[in-house]
Amino acid sequence: MTRRDAAAVAKPALNSEWIVRKTLFVFAMTTVLGIILVIFFVARESIPALRQVGWSNIFLSATWNPNVSNPATGHYGLLVPLAGTLAATLGGIIIGGPLAIGTAIFLTQIAPPRTGKLVVRGIELLAGIPSVIFGWIGLVVLVPMLARVTNTQGYGILAASFILGIMIIPTVTTIAKDALETVPEEYKQASFGMGATRWQTIYKVILPSAKEGLLVALILGIGRAIGETMAVQLVIGNARQFPNSLTSVTSTLTSRIVTDMGESTGAFRSALFVQGLVLLIMAMVIILLIRLVTRKTVKAA
Repeated sequence: MTRRDAAAVAKPALNSEWIVRKTLFVFAMTTVLGIILVIFFVARESIPALRQVGWSNIFLSATWNPNVSNPATGHYGLLVPLAGTLAATLGGIIIGGPLAIGTAIFLTQIAPPRTGKLVVRGIELLAGIPSVIFGWIGLVVLVPMLARVTNTQGYGILAASFILGIMIIPTVTTIAKDALETVPEEYKQASFGMGATRWQTIYKVILPSAKEGLLVALILGIGRAIGETMAVQLVIGNARQFPNSLTSVTSTLTSRIVTDMGESTGAFRSALFVQGLVLLIMAMVIILLIRLVTRKTVKAA
């Protein structure tokens, strides 16, 4: 084959590779552009409330009293739904985090192959259940049960925490399982060789070696819990008051947006976009935390 023939054969392949590379680049830039547009749109829609109502009325106030007839004169403090969001998320992590990590430990260190596959299929099924189904089950089963046990209405932070705890299990379990599986087998064998039991090996060798990955799993679980809307809205009570106990009815940023967006106009509507902007900032902080943790892991390696 002459040099000219070789160039003729290589040129179509080169063109195909160039087309694929440029196409994938366009796809990637479309994703970046979409993120920028979302941030721009939410920030733009938030500006009227910040101008007409004022920063202190929104960020330093716990009073939520919209004025539909004259939205600019209403009160749109987000401290109550922000406190409800943080309280429900913390409760969900406290409930679901240990369950998810324990499940990951069981799958990677203890479970027989057949049992492990069965549990994995169950987790996959749990991840595929729509969030509104969790909320409906919480409304008709969990809330009445908590009402009998606590002698309250049953709605509130505790109910939302249980629902969020169950909903974050698939996310945390999957990431924690991957983190535990990356621990070198030599660590485990060396621990057994020194006379350690299985539980001592798990507690003193495997978990410390995978702690960065487990932390990332919990952070992703927090991100999953913060953004949940329908399930939380059905069980938290949607009250405009600070949560002062586990059975306190309150609201979250997402439930407040869903509840009030339909009747909102002007500064009222813009104030709801401010709450969405706060959620967006919280999601960005979570992503930065993940990047920080993973960067430390790479440097340590």
